[in-house]
Amino acid sequence: MNNHDPLHGKNLKTILEELVEFYGWEQLGTMIEIRCFNFDPSIKSSLHFLRRTPWARKKVEELYLYMKKEST
Repeated sequence: MNNHDPLHGKNLKTILEELVEFYGWEQLGTMIEIRCFNFDPSIKSSLHFLRRTPWARKKVEELYLYMKKEST
């Protein structure tokens, strides 16, 4: 197990909250064009969608890794 993986120990809610704090909903919706980021966004509705949509969750995780890499 690689404990240097930034996703290790992070749940989807924490990842999403950090992305929203860093980018804001508007920029996040531009970077990943999914409805739950662009129309009446909320953590709850986004989590509901992301937990059921593997391709969208993968994009969110990839953006999170990019954000962590760029902010170090």
